[in-house]
Amino acid sequence: MDTNENKVNKTQYAYEVIRTRILDGIYTQGQRIIIDQIAREVGSSHIPVREALRQLESDQLIEHQQNIGAVVRSINDNVYKESLELLAILEGYATANSAPYLRKDDIEELYTINQKMKEIVQSYELQDFGELNKTFHMAIYSRCPNQLLVQDITKVWERLDSVRNGGISFFPARAPQSVTEHEELLKMLVENKSSLEIEAFARQHKLNTLRAFETIQNDRRCVQP
Repeated sequence: MDTNENKVNKTQYAYEVIRTRILDGIYTQGQRIIIDQIAREVGSSHIPVREALRQLESDQLIEHQQNIGAVVRSINDNVYKESLELLAILEGYATANSAPYLRKDDIEELYTINQKMKEIVQSYELQDFGELNKTFHMAIYSRCPNQLLVQDITKVWERLDSVRNGGISFFPARAPQSVTEHEELLKMLVENKSSLEIEAFARQHKLNTLRAFETIQNDRRCVQP
């Protein structure tokens, strides 16, 4: 193995180690990433770790702070809301783009996933609801011909996942409505509704999550002394 290939492999390894810990909530928002420590763990010099950190900065999972170095990016309420707005646009277009390529077995899989979500809502065991919701939408995007679009969606989802593991996110009151909206979306897909109708509905579906978040924000303000 030549030096360049070895360097790339160590950079990728360092990237995956740090990224996984951020998404799993092991590294929390604002936590400093210690280059020496990561380098020892992955068995490399500082250079591959620094390159991995640059990739993670591009993914918007970390940021560099003066006199501190690399830290896990903090996402405040405004950034969270902006991320949902961005997803509404991207996911609306991606859903419409995917629709013509969905096969019968894809639709059946989507119905199965949504049925599991419905059962979770009915049993009030909502721990896995968010992950199933992500699985539902990603199953649609698996047929999207624009893979750059899917990559962008995935990056925003990952950024929001890091926030979820840090505490912001799932809204139980939104869950039943979300399942119902999935049923309506599936009906539109089966009936081959126009791409404009599907895009508009999928966009509003995500914006409804944003509205739920804003409602919780307002409720919190009302109860503050």
